[in-house]
Amino acid sequence: MAVPKRRTSKSKKNMRRASNSKMVPAGFVECPQCHEPKLPHRVCPTCGSYDGKEVVSVD
Repeated sequence: MAVPKRRTSKSKKNMRRASNSKMVPAGFVECPQCHEPKLPHRVCPTCGSYDGKEVVSVD
């Protein structure tokens, strides 16, 4: 069975841990009704529609 020869330092451990935590920009999609950018799977804040139906009345 393989055994590490040296203890992994705190620095190396934290660098490995932080290598996968990157910030990614939010993916915007175009609203099919008003063609404004919106977050996917959410009600459009501009026209209030979701899945082709008006869900929220927006003034």
